[in-house]
Amino acid sequence: MLQTFEKVKSVAPTKTTVLLLGDTGVGKGMVAKLIHQHSSRKDEEFVHVHCGALPDTLVESELFGYEKGAFTGAAKRKLGRFDKAQKGTIFLDDVNTISETMQIKLLQVLQERIFQRVGGESPIEADVRVIAASNSDLQQLCHEGLFRKDLYYRLSVFPLEIPSLQQRSEDIPDWIDYLIDWFNKLYFKEIQSADPVVVKALQEYSWPGNIRELENIIERAYILETSSVLRPENFPQEFFTDTNNTEEVELDIALTLAEVRRKSLDYLERQYLIKVMTKHQGRINRASETAGITTRQLHKLLSKYGIRKEEYKSANSAIIKA
Repeated sequence: MLQTFEKVKSVAPTKTTVLLLGDTGVGKGMVAKLIHQHSSRKDEEFVHVHCGALPDTLVESELFGYEKGAFTGAAKRKLGRFDKAQKGTIFLDDVNTISETMQIKLLQVLQERIFQRVGGESPIEADVRVIAASNSDLQQLCHEGLFRKDLYYRLSVFPLEIPSLQQRSEDIPDWIDYLIDWFNKLYFKEIQSADPVVVKALQEYSWPGNIRELENIIERAYILETSSVLRPENFPQEFFTDTNNTEEVELDIALTLAEVRRKSLDYLERQYLIKVMTKHQGRINRASETAGITTRQLHKLLSKYGIRKEEYKSANSAIIKA
C-alpha cells in the first residue's frame, strides 16, 4: 500500500485519467477520493457514479443529463453527473458494466472532452477529471469483444492496482483502529481497542470480501460489545478455529523489544484475570485476594481489558439454576 500511495501522490496533481483495478471491496472508492483530495480540483465536486447500479436505459441521461422535451416525462432540463462534476472529478465505478453504446459515448468524452445532453444539439465542454474502476480484467473483456479496446486505452493511461486485504494483512490493526474511531462517532460509544486475540484472528483470515467485509464484521461486533474492548465472543467463532490455542503471543520482529514485552504482558494479564474471575464467579473481593491486589486495582484492570464481572456472575447463576 505504501507503493500504491506513492503512485497516488504522483498522479493526483495531474489531469491524467486513472484506472483503478482490484477485487470488490478493496477500497477503490477510497483511493479515488484520495486522488481527488490531493489534486488541484480538491475544492470542487467529487461525483461518484455506480455504473453497475444504473439501468441501461438511464445511464446516458444520468451521466449527461437531458433537455426539456427530450422524451416523454422530460418536463424540464436535468443536469447530468458530468455537469455536476465540472472542474472537479467524476468517479466511474464498475465501468466494465456499461453497454457498448455507452462505451462509444464515454470514448467521445475522453477523446474530445465534450458531451451532449439527451435531446440537446450543442456540445458542452467537459472540464472533468475522470477516474474509473473495474473489478474485472478489462484486457480479457477486450479480448472477448465485450469492451472496446480504444476505450480501454483511454481509461488506462495510469492504471493502479489495489491489492486485496489478504495481501496486506499487516494493515488490519490500523483498519480496526480506524473503524472503531469511525463507529464511536457514529454510535456515540467509547470503545478503545480490540482484544489482541481478535486482532490476531482477523489478520489470519482470508477476507474474500476485502475491506467491505472487515467493516461489516467490525460493525456487528461493535454493536454487540458492552465493554470498552472488542472481545472474541462478539465475532463469528469460525474466526477463532485456529487461534483458540493462544498460549504464546506471536512475535513480530517489526516491533521493538519494549513493544513486544508490553503486548505480551497485556495478553498474559488479561488471560490471568479471565481465569481468576471464572474461578470466583465474578466475586471481586475473592478475585482480588487471589491476585494479591486491591479491589480498586482489580476494577481498573477489568476496565482496561473490557472484562465484565456480570458475565461471570451470570454464568454461575445459570449453573446453580441448572
